[in-house]
Amino acid sequence: MKLQQVLSLTRKAIDDYHMIDPGDKIAVGISGGKDSLTLLYALQGLRRFYPASFELCAVTVDLGFGNLNLSQIEELCRTLDVEYHIIRTDIAKIIFEDRQESNPCSLCAKMRKGALNDAMKATGCNKVAYAHHKDDVVETMMMSLIYEGRFHTFRPVTYLDRTQITVIRPLIYMNEADVIGFVKKNDVPVVKSPCPADGHTKREYVKELVREINREAPGVKERMFTAITSGKIEGWETRWM
Repeated sequence: MKLQQVLSLTRKAIDDYHMIDPGDKIAVGISGGKDSLTLLYALQGLRRFYPASFELCAVTVDLGFGNLNLSQIEELCRTLDVEYHIIRTDIAKIIFEDRQESNPCSLCAKMRKGALNDAMKATGCNKVAYAHHKDDVVETMMMSLIYEGRFHTFRPVTYLDRTQITVIRPLIYMNEADVIGFVKKNDVPVVKSPCPADGHTKREYVKELVREINREAPGVKERMFTAITSGKIEGWETRWM
């Protein structure tokens, strides 16, 4: 997938759900993975011509595994002219050594978001962009159904009262396959996650389940996504607004 196609899908999502206002300073949460780096390219590209002028920075929360090499990400941000902040934490030690969590993902996500929110306040950002794509929307709904017994998934735009930060998800119209295609075509410097739980989570199980269902019934993922965007899933009003 070409950058122009990524920009087109990203802008459509931003326009449809009014994600960006003039004067926003937006932090992109950079894990080093394919999704967050694609989002960084997209927002940096849009920044040059989007009618609502906005600032952009990138933030990585280093969990403290000790083997995360971010030098290529730093170089990429310099090339894209995006300020980059690395937040050092002891989250890995707390979860895997001190607490020895058997299901670490939930607590890790909570602590990582807390560190990211603190960093955003320090840099004057009022919005944070997460790199959830169309597959994530559907998979989150399936996880909620399987593990919680309800239909629910995240919104494209969420205002967090406690932190006064707005979360936006500009990649919601992109398929994961589109992201993979963009990364391969443009030699994006993806950094492998150092987390020992990576690839062995409930989300990975559900991801494969959705893939299998879609193979057996082609188009089912798109139909699920349409059901969500039409406002037929709990937690989503008409067209996500």
